[in-house]
This record gives sequence, C-alpha cells and structure tokens, in this order.
Amino acid sequence: MHGAGIIESIEEKEILGERQKYYVMRMPIGDMKVMVPLKNVESIGLREVVDESTVERVLERMRSGEVNDTTNWNRRYRANLDKMKSGDIYEVADVVRSLMLREEEKGLSTGERKMLENAKQILISELVLARNLKEEQAFELIDDIVITKNN
Repeated sequence: MHGAGIIESIEEKEILGERQKYYVMRMPIGDMKVMVPLKNVESIGLREVVDESTVERVLERMRSGEVNDTTNWNRRYRANLDKMKSGDIYEVADVVRSLMLREEEKGLSTGERKMLENAKQILISELVLARNLKEEQAFELIDDIVITKNN
C-alpha cells in the first residue's frame, strides 16, 4: 500500500522485545523509509519492480479498459480497496483509470478522491523505478493516457 521502493539495507532490530531482521526500504515518492520484517515478506506481497514489457502492458490496459460503473459507492470502494491491497500493478492501474474517468464524468466523493491519490502514488512509484522517470513525468504519462482515452 506504500508503493514501490528500493531496499537499501537489511538490519537487525529489537522491536517490542522481539529481535528480527528487517528490509529498510526507501520510497522514491514522499522520501519515506519503511521497515519490513523479513519473515513477513511473502504475506505482504513484496516483489520486484516490474520490467519494461510489463509497464507497456499496464499502460495499454489503462488505454483500453472500461470504467467500473457500479453505482453503489460502498461496493465500488471495497472492490477498489481489494484491488489496491493485492499489490498487483494491473489491479492498481485499473483503480487509477476507473477513478480518474469517473472523476471527469461524475466527480468523486472525498473517500474515492483520497483512494485515487493513494492508487496514483502506488502506480507512479512503480513507474518512477521501472522507467527511471521523475515523479512529474510519471504523473504526466498517466494523466495523458487516461485523459486522451476519454477525449
């Protein structure tokens, strides 16, 4: 849920009386550091940054996908939250695309607007690392794809 980051080190720390090893990750967006217990890597979905061919498939999916037009806000919100928690870049891209298009067509509630910001941050952080882009370039790329598709 924090997006892509770079593992800078592995450190052993004692937290709450338990000594264990942690990945220390630097997040390129927001200049944040995150510590992930090595024993939790599988359960939290830590994975390598996607490669260029995956980025191309994600961007193509954003160009050609449809809007989740569920009218029930609560159901739509829960479905989008599940997609974001999955850690799957395609699912996160679907959330970004559908919320951006919905925002242009009908507007978003405060909760969905915040979800869109979070989903965009996750997707942008992956693009920044996968394509060696600046944050602004990645934002423009996403905006251009979704807005161009809609016009």
